[in-house]
Amino acid sequence: MTTLPDDRDTLAFIGGGNMARSLIGGLARRGADTRRIRVAEPLASAREALAADFGVQVFERGEQAAEGASLWLLAVKPQMMQAACTPLADAAQRQRPLVVSIAAGIPVAALQAWLGGGLPVVRCMPNTPTLLGAGVTGLYAGEGVDDGQRRRADALLSSAGTTVWVAEEPLIDAVTAVSGSGPAYAFLLAEAMEAAAVAEGLPAADARTLVVQTLLGAGRMLAEAGEAPAELRRRVTSPGGTTQAAIEAFQGGGFEALVARAVHAARERGAALAAAGQS
Repeated sequence: MTTLPDDRDTLAFIGGGNMARSLIGGLARRGADTRRIRVAEPLASAREALAADFGVQVFERGEQAAEGASLWLLAVKPQMMQAACTPLADAAQRQRPLVVSIAAGIPVAALQAWLGGGLPVVRCMPNTPTLLGAGVTGLYAGEGVDDGQRRRADALLSSAGTTVWVAEEPLIDAVTAVSGSGPAYAFLLAEAMEAAAVAEGLPAADARTLVVQTLLGAGRMLAEAGEAPAELRRRVTSPGGTTQAAIEAFQGGGFEALVARAVHAARERGAALAAAGQS
């Protein structure tokens, strides 16, 4: 049987929304003893569903769930984070847990300040495919996080997908811009491809199937072929053929530069949110 991220761990989830639910589900699929998971969730119906589906302990308030837990997963909305952390400060200073935050735009320094200071904090950015166990999460270890604590955080987040560690906290904003927001870029491409397919005369249902399966298959090739995207693209692009005509239209419209501007805009926005969270 797979245990929790560390054999000693009792896990406290502060917030029981979709992302917390996906991580709990990932741990359950790996054989974790979910009776050692404590979840704070103010919505009674959500508490009842979590207890029924996973056998976790559920509580209305964060202070109740955090009591006795050696790893806290902060999974509340960024605008609610300070209000969620402040009542936990006394327990944080007494218990000295490892704190893992999945809230966008809230820097490590702010979390430490709200929890009374001096705690090991790991800041993470998962993306929405985590809900299907197919996500990717960027992680940054704040000052004072040791190797064992990094492994515990990694074990938790890898329960629902791949993990990537970054060496500097500002790079979490780049992670947000690439993978955190990235599913929306793929959905926008799918939306545009579907509309173009219908414009070329295909029925809407057929357009949806063709686009979804094309993107799904291309993603699998990227993951499994072990080759760079540029090489895979070259293999599909016969000189003078239909794919070359489409690629030239993309590039003529400045496709690569547009993607670069979009990712940079997302990173700058992430940095601005982090700065606001620090103040």
